[in-house]
Amino acid sequence: MNKEEFIKQLKLLNINYNEEMLNKLDLFYKLLIEWNDKINLTTITSLEDVYLKHFFDSLTLSKVVNLDQNLKLCDVGSGAGFPGIVLKIFFPQLEITLIDSLQKRVNYLNNIIEALDLKKIKAIHTRMEDYSLSHEEEFDIITARAVANMNVLLEISVKSLKINGKLVLMKANCDEELANSNNAQEKLFCNVERIEKFTLPNEDSNRTLIVLEKKNKTPTKYPRKIERIKKDML
Repeated sequence: MNKEEFIKQLKLLNINYNEEMLNKLDLFYKLLIEWNDKINLTTITSLEDVYLKHFFDSLTLSKVVNLDQNLKLCDVGSGAGFPGIVLKIFFPQLEITLIDSLQKRVNYLNNIIEALDLKKIKAIHTRMEDYSLSHEEEFDIITARAVANMNVLLEISVKSLKINGKLVLMKANCDEELANSNNAQEKLFCNVERIEKFTLPNEDSNRTLIVLEKKNKTPTKYPRKIERIKKDML
């Protein structure tokens, strides 16, 4: 996906943009490649692939959530900054918290935030299961892109979600995870509200957005301590 194709897709997603946002995206790409040589953030590095599989893919969250609001959003396992940094560029009114368990990735994220002069966004070195314990019912939206199993994400994240807030999981194929999540949904008072399946433009990569709504206060025993969260590469 080149920049012209990306802009066309922005219009199809009904996302407003300006030249400053596009320039920040270009700088983001430049810094991503520079840092990737140091700390191995992503295997996707060509300009066209990054525009498609990282930048555009991050913005598909807008298919299922109205992001043109003053919302508090948490990006769990933000890694290289997807979707959190891209969402901040195009929806600057969002208040965003980026969570990552690796200090060197947090250093990178803070460098990106400073270089792009982004406001009301912070990167925190912690695990979501720890953060949730002291930040109950803080966020309107929690999202995770290609991070861990659905049941795990429910357990570690839902405590930080406001009642009636949305947990949006950005995945590829996840039919088996969905089928095995009914028990966790019931215990954590979260219901699947919407499932959006689509393929990326220019190729046939499958994507699935799963939207869960929190219906009631999370039981006190959650989140349970999770040994490790593995970030899977899309």
